[in-house]
Amino acid sequence: MSSGAKGLAGRYAGALYALASDAGKIDAVVADLVGFAKLVSENEELKMVVDSPAISWTEQTKVLTEVLEKGGAEPLTVKFIGTVAANGRLHALRRVIDAFLEEHAHRRGEVSAEVVSAVALDAKRRASVEKVVASLAGSDKLSLSMRVDPSLIGGLVVRIGSRMIDTSIKTKLNRLETAMKGVA
Repeated sequence: MSSGAKGLAGRYAGALYALASDAGKIDAVVADLVGFAKLVSENEELKMVVDSPAISWTEQTKVLTEVLEKGGAEPLTVKFIGTVAANGRLHALRRVIDAFLEEHAHRRGEVSAEVVSAVALDAKRRASVEKVVASLAGSDKLSLSMRVDPSLIGGLVVRIGSRMIDTSIKTKLNRLETAMKGVA
């Protein structure tokens, strides 16, 4: 991500946070953004609407506004995502949502962390991972997101703020391959 793109996402997220805070709608906007991000990631047609440069900004705005309104989203969220689409900035929407959620966690005193695993974790393993990540983060207030990336083969990748702990088999194999090339 370029610093310009990060700056863009930060500016949009900051503007939305200020508007939501002034309106007393932070929790509703957080829920809307989390739900919308999940919906886009799980729905190929909606993902195409968001990602496709072939679809006009007007059409993107219309479709996204309709989806959000039918889903009962807060009017502020609907208007904000509509504005992002109308300004041709949907390419940055995921980063805007992430920046907004990071700001929200920060203001609540939470530490953000992400755990990527090769397979979905059952409840017992998830609880164990959450406990370890909380101790590594040094905080009981932890905002933890978990996702699956089968390409890891096994192990975990944990990101806590700017720190990354990579115990994946994929990384270990890549290191071994690099070491073997150095020997040959």
